[in-house]
Amino acid sequence: MDMKIKLSPRWVIVLSIILLLIIDQIVKILVKTNMTLGEAIPVFGEWFFIRFVENDGAAYGMKLADGPWGKMALSLIRIVLVGFISYYIHTLVKKGAPKGVIAGMALILVGALGNIIDCMFYGVLFTESTFDTVAIFSPGEGYSSFLHGYVVDMLHFPIIETTYPDWVPVLGGDDFVFFSPVFNVADAYISIGFIYLILFQHKYFNRHKEA
Repeated sequence: MDMKIKLSPRWVIVLSIILLLIIDQIVKILVKTNMTLGEAIPVFGEWFFIRFVENDGAAYGMKLADGPWGKMALSLIRIVLVGFISYYIHTLVKKGAPKGVIAGMALILVGALGNIIDCMFYGVLFTESTFDTVAIFSPGEGYSSFLHGYVVDMLHFPIIETTYPDWVPVLGGDDFVFFSPVFNVADAYISIGFIYLILFQHKYFNRHKEA
């Protein structure tokens, strides 16, 4: 007997988000529990490294908040943003928006969720990562409190390493690296989602803006 299970668009979105979120968290946990802070593993010559760093700011290691209250405020803003994006995706599905638009928004949502999980739980669940010791999973004996965890980053692509020519104003003689930020899988989801929407789905948003 041939039985086919047909999932509704909402369930497809939910299951896709869960799968991508699991991938993001598996990568982060493997890095955090197997590498010391600052450790780098070459993957592709001098162009691609798995480099373990942590940050308490936004995507790509940007620092937007100082102190415990700033960190908590940033975490709460992320949670509110996730709620807004989730509601917006719900309205897109109800309106029958193109699958591409929904997919792009879902990527942004799962990326935001991935980094929120770090902030919410990693400080409680893991011991501190240092330049000499590897963190271990130890609930209740973590390095920080709820909403004060660090985001785990590991993807580093220093494709070009050079020095600014002396004739360049201000920057002349300084080192230059492209691409210098270290980021994670969740950051990649967000970036891919934004770029995809801008390049391939802008007509949908322009049409609704005019309406």
